[in-house]
Amino acid sequence: MSLLTRTDGAHAIRTGRASTAVAVAFMILAACYMLLPVYWLLVAATKSQGDLVDTPGLRPAHWHFGANLAALFRQQDGVFARWLLNSLLYAGAGAAVATALSAAAGYALAKYRFPGRELLFSVILGGVLVPATALALPLFLMFAAADATNTFWSVFLPSVVSPFGVYLSRVFAAASVPDEVIEAARMDGAGELRIFTGIAVRMMSPALVTVFLFQFVVIWNNFLLPLVMLQDDHLYPVTLGLYTWQTQTSRLPVLQTLTLVGALVSVVPIVLTFLLLQRYWRAGLSAGAVKS
Repeated sequence: MSLLTRTDGAHAIRTGRASTAVAVAFMILAACYMLLPVYWLLVAATKSQGDLVDTPGLRPAHWHFGANLAALFRQQDGVFARWLLNSLLYAGAGAAVATALSAAAGYALAKYRFPGRELLFSVILGGVLVPATALALPLFLMFAAADATNTFWSVFLPSVVSPFGVYLSRVFAAASVPDEVIEAARMDGAGELRIFTGIAVRMMSPALVTVFLFQFVVIWNNFLLPLVMLQDDHLYPVTLGLYTWQTQTSRLPVLQTLTLVGALVSVVPIVLTFLLLQRYWRAGLSAGAVKS
């Protein structure tokens, strides 16, 4: 019996190791597949215009990244820096306002009882399902009627509405903010605003960081709305600005290299934002686990 048990145990260990090896190999292949475009972009950004055309895409050539970066910020009197600043303003401020509005709306839908609450939440869920492309033309017509197209607000204001953020905030508020804590705060004399800002927001912090990151990435990558709304290139975000350069590469081939370098630079703020907020995200999740 003991020999049979040891044999079964050894077979189970070998099977487990084989399964682990297969899973690890699959994940490595998937990671390589997803990182291959990133590697190509890194290599292409270091090439000169001639090397970009004459050498294989995945093979490094002579290092020209410094010269390419300097040319990028000199092109059109440094307009790329303006595009980058515009994107930071659109995405940073828009994500912050969207997170605050989502937190307030989600908390209210989770913790207050009022007529039409479920209907309102259903409408918000419907907003999650509507693609952004379907809203571009109605938004343009609304802002055109208000004579507000080709302005900062025509891109910023639609970005502060996040139905997914409201949905996530409601779910998290219902799960992480106990009614007993709210009642105890009310008995201690705390007002509703004080309860929300001082207690609920702290308990909801992991979800709010998630909403901010999600909305930041969505706004940063937004292309269609600026394309529809803006005509002044000084208001362009980096996505639309690089697109305008890409459309001119047949006339100015040097813009092909600058577009690639600009695309690489435009990824850096997203990566930095995620790395900076990841610590708070994990801390909030750990705190919630300890409290529960």
